[in-house]
Amino acid sequence: MHVDDAIRSRKSVRRFLPTPVPASTVHHILQVSAHAPSGNNVQPWRVYAVAGEPRQRLCDAIVQAATTDADRHQPEYAYYPTQWVEPYLDRRRRCGFGLYATLGIARDDAAARERQMLRNYVFFDAPVGLLVTLDRRLNTGSFMDLGMFIQNIMVAARAQGLHTCAQAAFAWFHKIVREQLPLSEHEILACGIALGHEDLAAPENAFITERAKPEEFAHFAGFEVAP
Repeated sequence: MHVDDAIRSRKSVRRFLPTPVPASTVHHILQVSAHAPSGNNVQPWRVYAVAGEPRQRLCDAIVQAATTDADRHQPEYAYYPTQWVEPYLDRRRRCGFGLYATLGIARDDAAARERQMLRNYVFFDAPVGLLVTLDRRLNTGSFMDLGMFIQNIMVAARAQGLHTCAQAAFAWFHKIVREQLPLSEHEILACGIALGHEDLAAPENAFITERAKPEEFAHFAGFEVAP
């Protein structure tokens, strides 16, 4: 798959088939992804890949925590702003409203929205879950490095005919993850990533978010011919 096609076809898949993904394929994706750039080549990431029974135990524990005592769990870093401003607020609303509309979930149907949110914690049925961490002793620049590494994972997965969904929702339940996996005290749980084969029949997978054009976010200077 050409890299342009891999990037353009990458999307957040929210329902996967139960088709297993071999450990060798996951290993290959991570090996390719490790070529992501990082400042001074520090390579600040770690990945915990779960499948089978360990994945099920982890998912069960997080779903239990999310349904019984969610307010007690908070992430170790701020992913979203405390106050939204435009154009980001509008984009966020379009994403959320569009997904729920595709699923036929009304805006006032809190129970259905909660059920959909909980699907995050079963990796949207993907057979493989990746938990990605960052060493907390590093600084803000390492978050940029980590983002490039995560992007590599998602693009490399497309080259293998697989799909992904990056899930910051897991960051809230880092304490539960630590009970299940050997994270050190120095690691911040950044996100989870669902990995597997897309369920083409699922309506939520037909929802594609809009993308801004370069004219909206880029400034060109010094070029002889306009793009």
